[in-house]
Amino acid sequence: MSTDYQQARSALGSRLRELRASCPGGRLTGTQLAARLGWTQSKVSKLENGRQTATAEDLRLWTVATRQPETFDELHARLRGFESHIRSWRRQLASGHRPVQDTWNELVAETSVIHEWEPTMVSGLLQTADYARHVFLSYSELQNSMRDTEAAVRSRMKRQEWLYQPGKKLQVLLWEAALRTLICPPSVLAAQLDRLVGVIGMDTVTLGIVPLGSTVKVPPANGFYILDGRLAITEDWHAELWLDDADSVSTYQRVWQALRRSAVSGADAQRVLAEARRALY
Repeated sequence: MSTDYQQARSALGSRLRELRASCPGGRLTGTQLAARLGWTQSKVSKLENGRQTATAEDLRLWTVATRQPETFDELHARLRGFESHIRSWRRQLASGHRPVQDTWNELVAETSVIHEWEPTMVSGLLQTADYARHVFLSYSELQNSMRDTEAAVRSRMKRQEWLYQPGKKLQVLLWEAALRTLICPPSVLAAQLDRLVGVIGMDTVTLGIVPLGSTVKVPPANGFYILDGRLAITEDWHAELWLDDADSVSTYQRVWQALRRSAVSGADAQRVLAEARRALY
């Protein structure tokens, strides 16, 4: 867990402790507050000491129990502020993959330009339905999450309508490894590679491929998105990170530009795609 995240969670816990101590009618002990809420005393302690992340409902109940409901908006804003940076997969996938895809649809809908780097699989905005289906099934098994695969695929396919809207631009870089990784049957990957050939030349898509033998200026590490230069999003196994501070976004922009210098496009990208397809059979 990041230091910034933990500091923000600890600060929220301190604020909760202040509300308990300043309860109208007299200070409440942790045990008394737990009894009012119907919680264990350990939950109160964990929230106050930054060892557990509160939910919005936890905060609402806390403000009511301490007779200070007017503070809910402040607490909720704090929660949104640090949760917007680290969004755990366990919590996001509690209701399945479809809600996560719907959130992305809303985010992309209000974005004009997306820069993306994908080192291990094809960009979601360019995936075929069959390829996406295998991606969701893999992550459902890994995260032990609800298998709402078909609903998640439909939501991801709907997001691709963005590619056909005027004024939109996807600038995506793929590492050649993403074209060869068999996270699906060869026949599905072959159709996916054909799809990538088809987007070359689209007005709204710029596709670059970094060949495996290329000299690169930075290590081709984790994938990420940059949305309108205002938000960088990257993924790890435990969580998705949303970074909106200028320094972080600038770092990801520099990484993207460094990788772009190693990429091929147009006819050269088509040749890389054709080689990857021939290797399947």
